[in-house]
Amino acid sequence: MVNILEDDFKYIINSEVDIDKFRDSSVLITGATGLIGSLLTRFFLYLNSRRNYKINIYAVIRNQDKAEKLYKNYSTNDLNYIVADLEHDNVNVLGNIDYVVHAAAVTKSKLLISKPVDVIKISINGTEKILDLAVKKGVKSVVYLSSMEIYGQPKIQGIIREDNLGAIDLTNPRSCYPESKRLCENLCAAYNHQYGLNVKVARLAQTFGAGVLNSENRVFAQFVRSIINGENIVLHTEGKSEGNYVYTADALKAILMLLLSGTPGEAYNVVNENNHTTIKQMASDVIANFGSSRQKVVIDIPKENMGYAPEVHMKLSGEKLEKLGWKPQFDLNEMYSRLISWMDD
Repeated sequence: MVNILEDDFKYIINSEVDIDKFRDSSVLITGATGLIGSLLTRFFLYLNSRRNYKINIYAVIRNQDKAEKLYKNYSTNDLNYIVADLEHDNVNVLGNIDYVVHAAAVTKSKLLISKPVDVIKISINGTEKILDLAVKKGVKSVVYLSSMEIYGQPKIQGIIREDNLGAIDLTNPRSCYPESKRLCENLCAAYNHQYGLNVKVARLAQTFGAGVLNSENRVFAQFVRSIINGENIVLHTEGKSEGNYVYTADALKAILMLLLSGTPGEAYNVVNENNHTTIKQMASDVIANFGSSRQKVVIDIPKENMGYAPEVHMKLSGEKLEKLGWKPQFDLNEMYSRLISWMDD
């Protein structure tokens, strides 16, 4: 199923993003073994191997063995591993850096409730180190990857734009994730104000598609495994939360566009407005479109705290990013079709 990923890369190359501006540049990507970080790394490797872009890639990772397995099918002559624990270690780069994408984050639900202090420290300390490095190196542009969870519980109904922040329960340890993301966004704004750093924030909706890792255990991957195995889809919540979604290739386009344009110090929602539904409805649609008549949606709520985000009802606006020229193309049905093909391989 590498062809699906290659199709995605061709789609990005032929999109509204001026990819040629990355030719002969150097790019640093944190979280290069995570979903978005690995896809960006593979995209730049693809540009080098198929288009001779001569991009020098610095991949910040925690586990080199994991990285080498992930990139074993790619020519890695232009890939430089930087092994670092961003909570404690500085990131040392000898050469110049043109662009930075800070994608590293703790996202596993159980860790968010079992080690909330660690989550906050990794988030804040890591972001500070990367922004300091960007200032030191005089980079052209930085994109920090944030999350739709920063909106908390919206105070308004209807379309949620970038300035419509809601409440976050600060007594809930699980809030370590959205609250630390908020502070990191403010750090980005502060670095822009104090040091003139060209940094923008990409607030990603739930992102999935071709290229997800074997270790992925978020709800969309669980749905697909159930379809492939001919099993019922089991929900561990009532499934009433309203989700906002975007395909991986569309998300990559957004990040690349923000590296090249946008207003420094500001945040942008990355969401396909047409991809909005409840978790339960999405599960039902996946079975209807890709499953069998024997499969159904089952609700089985565990007694233990699984670390899931609080139930939320909101629909994100993608208008601000779309005004820059970004155009998401893949709807939920296409997202699942491509993801099933990828994971089934």
